[in-house]
Amino acid sequence: MHKRKPEWLKIKHRSSDQVMEVQRLIHNLSLHTVCQEASCPNLLECFGRRTATFMILGRHCTRNCTFCNVESNRPGPVDPKEAEHVAWAVNELGLKHVVITSVTRDDLPDGGAFHFVNVINAVREKNPHVEIEVLIPDFKGDIEALAKVVTAKPTILNHNVETVPRLYPAVRPQAEYERSIGLLANVKQLDPYMVTKSGIMVGLGETMEEVQAVMEDLRGVGCGILTIGQYLAPSKNHHPVVEYVHPDTFEAYRELGLKLGFKHVESGPLVRSSYHADAAANSLK
Repeated sequence: MHKRKPEWLKIKHRSSDQVMEVQRLIHNLSLHTVCQEASCPNLLECFGRRTATFMILGRHCTRNCTFCNVESNRPGPVDPKEAEHVAWAVNELGLKHVVITSVTRDDLPDGGAFHFVNVINAVREKNPHVEIEVLIPDFKGDIEALAKVVTAKPTILNHNVETVPRLYPAVRPQAEYERSIGLLANVKQLDPYMVTKSGIMVGLGETMEEVQAVMEDLRGVGCGILTIGQYLAPSKNHHPVVEYVHPDTFEAYRELGLKLGFKHVESGPLVRSSYHADAAANSLK
């Protein structure tokens, strides 16, 4: 049964010259953004602020998570000019903090880790003062692939656990909760000073106790930044929304996260992994 969205999830549609400018830039450089591919509800706000989350390694994912709107299909070859194009776009937009994510590429020997490094290096060379946040896949638990990205020294390394362990078979059938927690633990083993970040969705059928347990697991491996947002089904073919979580509950999660020791918690119905990422980074300074 279709659930009617509550008032707090209704978005005022608006456009602006800045939005069209960002769209043209992305199109002209043959780039992809998770904002567009994942149908993010904050696209107009973020593009209007001349920010975007770049999605590298193509637009086709090798996994079929039931919550995600990114297309699952056989990926094409990696664009050799993508690193240069992302660096140029960051420069054109005048970004001080950039978020770079990717589709999952289980077809590549290192899951695309070396390409992440190339993009990080290209962005930094053209924009030496920009803060670089990467949102990475799990690389199938390959610690050597992870080490490549960590050694490139992004400002923040993000990997989302997405949901509670009980729901993984239904929501993330090709992923493993323990593997994702282990990845975040391994980052700290490789570089104890690197800031790590993770995010979860709510409204998938989890309980508050399960969310708290995930938060405790994340703190147990030194995760410093947490995002919590409402799951919104991209279509009737995706995992259904079980509950629209009230803003008061999001505030309770935020307060709990801070009590548990997270340095910054972004928690709200429309929060996504990269939402106000620059503000989260600034809060750590």
